[in-house]
Amino acid sequence: MSKTKAAGKTSQKPRRPGKRLGVKAYGGKVVSPGQIIIRQRGSLFYAGENVKTGRDFTLFALKKGTVEFFRKLGKKMVRVVS
Repeated sequence: MSKTKAAGKTSQKPRRPGKRLGVKAYGGKVVSPGQIIIRQRGSLFYAGENVKTGRDFTLFALKKGTVEFFRKLGKKMVRVVS
């Protein structure tokens, strides 16, 4: 028999790997067509000119140029300027 009562069982979940979300190409960086600019969950940033949104809300470049972040009507947007 044990001399002390058993301590409460701790339910710690196993760690999951991160999903590598975030900005991949910052403002002023030159990107090529198809290059990922932002990985995100939901539309935090919206696509401007020469940028398209993937089905998982990823923003990627359509043309070669420089990444530019701006606001339009209160929305954060990204465009690629040639």
